[in-house]
Amino acid sequence: MPRPFMARGLFVLLLAACALPIVSPAAALAAGIVIGVLGANPWPRGTVHYTKPLLQLSVVGLGFGLSLGQIWVTGRHAALYTAIGITLTLLLGRALGGLFGAERNTTWLIAFGTAICGGSAIAAMAPVIRSKDEETAVALATVFTLNAAALLLFPPIGHLLGMDSQHFGLWAALAIHDTSSVVGAASAFGGGALAIATTVKLTRAVWIMPFAMGTAWLKKSEGKVKFPLFILGFVAAAGLRTALPGLERIWSGLFSVARQSLVVTLFLIGAGLSRAVLKRVGPKPFALGICLWLIVAGATLAAILYGWIG
Repeated sequence: MPRPFMARGLFVLLLAACALPIVSPAAALAAGIVIGVLGANPWPRGTVHYTKPLLQLSVVGLGFGLSLGQIWVTGRHAALYTAIGITLTLLLGRALGGLFGAERNTTWLIAFGTAICGGSAIAAMAPVIRSKDEETAVALATVFTLNAAALLLFPPIGHLLGMDSQHFGLWAALAIHDTSSVVGAASAFGGGALAIATTVKLTRAVWIMPFAMGTAWLKKSEGKVKFPLFILGFVAAAGLRTALPGLERIWSGLFSVARQSLVVTLFLIGAGLSRAVLKRVGPKPFALGICLWLIVAGATLAAILYGWIG
């Protein structure tokens, strides 16, 4: 483990480097993971604290790169198969949870995080099902680990299969858990994948509210469900770009800043993947999480390649 002053210097240096356009999302995440696993993150609590708001602001900024028309067309087509995919994923997750012998709440949180929006979905569902802190932590750690793997694996697989930007963006949005990794993978793939991936992913995230509220009603739970307001911010940013097309240079600049701030966010996310986090993931939850994710990713990929969705 590096000395404290060396760890701080290295961390700040890498964080600053991630703000440069030459650093890719995958490289930022990989560097963060190395820092986290080696225990060289000098500010682990601060890293976790600032990651979420930075991610949400970055997603809002991505809205400046799209028009309301693009969001409407993409989101409208995505709404139906995201709803169907979420429902099937939740049912499959419950079945696999029984098969692997995972705890009920942990199973439901992993299934919900896989089906909709990773950590955001887990955070929304946890109070509804009254999960214990340890159950929530295990689910978050499981999804977090798989997110890191997805960002590194998806772009090479997409290129290997000869996918175009639209199909890859759709696949990433439907098969990767968290928004950060979806956007990171789409950015790494290139082309127009980012616009498709972001819009479809946020369409998927909108389902957090109805599914969480439905669960609360079934369980007669008093847990509060919060709507992810950054989705409204994303739409508002696109609305400004649509209403004021003469300021295209400004909107393009804000979009570029948002893309690079996501790279910084991915570094911070990787730095949070410490050995302590990995230890929380027991064999049963991890087996459940990876099996569910592989089935969802594989089925979604097959549906896209065969033209069933897209």
